Amino acid sequence: MGLVIPLKKTANSAYLELKGLLGAKLNKVEELIQLRLKSDVNLIEKMSSHHLSSGGKRLRALLTLGSAKLTGFKQDVRDINLAACVELIHSATLLHDDVIDESDLRRGVKTTNYIWGNQSSILVGDYLLSRCFEMMVEDGDLEILKLLSSTSAKIAQGEVLQLQHKGEADLLEETYIDIINLKTASLFAAATKTGACLSRSSEKEKKALESYGRNLGLAFQIADDALDYYAKEKLFGKEIGKDFFEGKVTLPLITIFQKSNNVEKKFLSEVMKKNKRTDEDFNKTLALINKYNAVEATFKKAEYFVNVSFDALANFSDSEDKKILQNLTSFSLNRSY
Repeated sequence: MGLVIPLKKTANSAYLELKGLLGAKLNKVEELIQLRLKSDVNLIEKMSSHHLSSGGKRLRALLTLGSAKLTGFKQDVRDINLAACVELIHSATLLHDDVIDESDLRRGVKTTNYIWGNQSSILVGDYLLSRCFEMMVEDGDLEILKLLSSTSAKIAQGEVLQLQHKGEADLLEETYIDIINLKTASLFAAATKTGACLSRSSEKEKKALESYGRNLGLAFQIADDALDYYAKEKLFGKEIGKDFFEGKVTLPLITIFQKSNNVEKKFLSEVMKKNKRTDEDFNKTLALINKYNAVEATFKKAEYFVNVSFDALANFSDSEDKKILQNLTSFSLNRSY
């Protein structure tokens, strides 16, 4: 795991560099989101404000803004509006995720469903999506409207596909990649392609930025799944073993199932089929994770997608914007938050 730790400072610096470059616009994105989520229903404002203030990185909004800047977008409104749209889609899916997963914490803060209940959380998630679609219609670009609306459908399909395979210890790696491609990478790809669409870029540039975003998203999610068996909660801001206790089969588990003997396979199959897994189950699984170096293998797979993402921007002219976006690929692999 030597690749993971030494680069952490550099990786986090890459994210902060992007945030520093686009900080003024990102502040406007935040202001716009707050404005568009105003409601006569007090509970909606209270819940959405709580959810949006829980410490998210706004990475997808930054990718939209950064891609637009890389491709020469000069105006000061549409990129902000559409970055807000991308962030609202992400926030809405997180609200729905927390209900599906019965989560109590997100980024170390009590979830909206824990405080206000599942019904209200689902409806507020729907409200965020509705506001987002209003803003897309107001923007008037049919290509972007089609892109972001189809992405919302892909995210929902990914959620259903993951539920369909919940508890399957023998899940194929190919199916796992399909799930995270839909659930996570599709919105990264949409964010970066949206930036290119704003600039009226060529199809070649649009495809390059879409590839950059998609592979960045795949690396980000795979690394996230590895950290579930590795990170310290105070650094990472999530419950360690959360995926395991929810019955989600991710790449570390797929890796150990592929490498394990028949006795270990039987244990993994039985434990993942249980309605509830215990701390003892987790500790035994963690021992297998360590035995077969599954975290290292998972990061190695993430590293592959990092390299593809980095190379996707090769045809763009050298610039500070390009350098920052390429440096950001290491953030997905080595971040500490």
